[in-house]
Amino acid sequence: MKEWYDAIQNAQSVEKLEEIRVSVFGKKGVLALEFAKMKTATDEEKAQIAKDLNTHKSALTNELMQRKITLQTLELQEAMRASAIDVSLFSSKSQSGALHPVMETMDKIIEYFTAMNFDIKTGPMVENDFYNFEALNLPKYHPARDMQDTFYFKDEMLLRTHTSPVQIRTMMSTKPPIRMIAPGAVFRRDYDITHTPMFHQVEGLLVDEEGIVSFANLKFILENFLKYMFGDVEVRFRPSFFPFTEPSAEVDISCIFCKGCGCRVCSKTGWLEVLGCGIVDPNVFKAVGYKNVSGYAFGLGVERFAMLIHQIGDLRSLFEGDIKLLEQFQ
Repeated sequence: MKEWYDAIQNAQSVEKLEEIRVSVFGKKGVLALEFAKMKTATDEEKAQIAKDLNTHKSALTNELMQRKITLQTLELQEAMRASAIDVSLFSSKSQSGALHPVMETMDKIIEYFTAMNFDIKTGPMVENDFYNFEALNLPKYHPARDMQDTFYFKDEMLLRTHTSPVQIRTMMSTKPPIRMIAPGAVFRRDYDITHTPMFHQVEGLLVDEEGIVSFANLKFILENFLKYMFGDVEVRFRPSFFPFTEPSAEVDISCIFCKGCGCRVCSKTGWLEVLGCGIVDPNVFKAVGYKNVSGYAFGLGVERFAMLIHQIGDLRSLFEGDIKLLEQFQ
């Protein structure tokens, strides 16, 4: 057995160690052959042989585990050395950087609406229940709250699930007319190829005297915005439900991949959903103390737009920091 102990200690790679493990512990390995010899041994010899072989089996198993840990550690250290960057090393080479695709898309969205005289407003990421839900016509136990899996803290504090609270804070501190967008990070308990726990939204709000604002105004703004973002696409509005707007609509564009013919991305429908909108519900104005006004609101996911513009299949890849992926956006 000594030669196998030596072989384990002299193994220079995890692959070689696996070959030794099979040679010793496999169905046709050394130990299996040694145990097979017990068939021809006397009862007294069998007991001693079994004891010796089990002792060796335990010892060899331990040697294998220890050597494997050592080799894996060495391989990891070597990989870290190979990928190490000497930040103090001078280099005459210069590579141009690039905006992250999400931030690039966010900037393009903001550019459009600021050109349309919308102000940019921001607010806290940790909100209370009133601003995030109740003032938006989502009282406690409202079934629509289930649409947003929320990260809660104590005392009714939470991570905002949308940037709509910024609209509420703006209305409560400003008299109309209001023309604003609220870009920023939001948080929901969700994680798959199209959802992450943290993502970005841009929500818009326009409020003015009653009778001035109409759905036609909203439709005009959004149709032009979507053509600005995606080029020559068809736009359609579908009736929908949002607690804070009535009437409400979801907005689709003709699939930019198949040009509306139907493909896997658009589920053979020829359309891609991109945002939601509607006329602000009177209960929202009541919560902020507004009277005799009308307005519209809209909201979109920035990552959704970035995935469509850059044809990225998995949302999570945007946040993994893979240099090979990010270099493609230079």
